[in-house]
Amino acid sequence: MHATLADVIADTAQNSIEAGAAKVEVSVTEADGRISVDIRDNGKGMDAATVKRAFDPFYTEPGKHDKRKVGLGLPLLKQICEACGGGVKLESEKGVGTHLSYSFDATNIDLPPMGDLADTLVTLFNYPGAFEFVFTHRKGTEEYTIARSELAEAVGGLETVEGIGLAKDFLRSQEEAL
Repeated sequence: MHATLADVIADTAQNSIEAGAAKVEVSVTEADGRISVDIRDNGKGMDAATVKRAFDPFYTEPGKHDKRKVGLGLPLLKQICEACGGGVKLESEKGVGTHLSYSFDATNIDLPPMGDLADTLVTLFNYPGAFEFVFTHRKGTEEYTIARSELAEAVGGLETVEGIGLAKDFLRSQEEAL
């Protein structure tokens, strides 16, 4: 099980990046006693049969994992959501992309802490490949949105220790302002 919600967000967003998406949009909304996460991508998508099996812990997409034949990410996500008074919904179309949304009761005693979202985002922004990653965090009436390309331009690139440090400082300031 993941230690924080930031870990859950990283795991589910990484699936979109690995699906060959040119654009991945992740939004986290904290309002009305709920935490909701919405992930949309224009990656390779899944056919209806794969979507049906996606929550089966004894199934993983052929070729995704060289040495194992199980995929626990979505089954564990569903378990966490349901244990915390929430739910999960997966929609996908082959060749078009995927939409994953999940939520939690923010007051549930079993809800993992949010964790270091700024650090998690830096990792996602630095994931290898040519893709745009857009992140939005809403908390009550406050929000911020940042795109990978904008962040890289603002900090002078995400390939150096200095750029990564500036990116982390910026994202941490955005999180603290919420």
